[in-house]
Amino acid sequence: MTFTTIDMQHWERKEHYQYYINLVKAKYTITKEIDVTKLVSEIKQKQFKFYPSFLYAIIHNINQNKEFRMGYNEQGQLGYWDICHPSYTIFHNDDKTFSDIWSEYNTSFTTFYNNVIQDMQQYKHKKGIKTKPRTGQNYCPISCVPWLSFTNISYDTFTENKMLLPIICFGKYHSHHNKITLPFSIFVNHAVADGYHTCKLIQDIQHFVNDLDWLSH
Repeated sequence: MTFTTIDMQHWERKEHYQYYINLVKAKYTITKEIDVTKLVSEIKQKQFKFYPSFLYAIIHNINQNKEFRMGYNEQGQLGYWDICHPSYTIFHNDDKTFSDIWSEYNTSFTTFYNNVIQDMQQYKHKKGIKTKPRTGQNYCPISCVPWLSFTNISYDTFTENKMLLPIICFGKYHSHHNKITLPFSIFVNHAVADGYHTCKLIQDIQHFVNDLDWLSH
């Protein structure tokens, strides 16, 4: 894991960061429908599961946009990690609780997919909020609400914290107008990412699930 510090004197967003981290401590949520028609069709043919496949689409593009990999090192310096791993939820059907586990990111979809399947199998019966040990802070929170195709979602982080990574949630996919779509929601700290960056990430994910060459790698 490599952490690159930001050169604050030459950073184009220095004033924006200081404004949103010190004065107007703004965070925002954007929810957008993602068209997953091609992805659903292709993974059914290849017999892949949807959850780990869409996790890959998200975390791959997080790792292409440094604004969503930002945090602080042990000295309190602002910077970004070279990669983030997905920290995602699994559901325990017997008692209706969930656990938060993570899987190691790999640029190879096949390798990443197998990592997720293995971790989900290993930890499916272990209860608690955080059941897989972790080191470091480069984990991007991603969750799914598979029971509902929502139109909006909001978060309230009541206490102040130094978390700059986004919180991502997607919902149940559904069919309409000959398309299959799902709601995709991202909660962003305005200190490190503006509307442009967030819209670009969402568009990158949409392009990614339209062009599926990566499923063969």
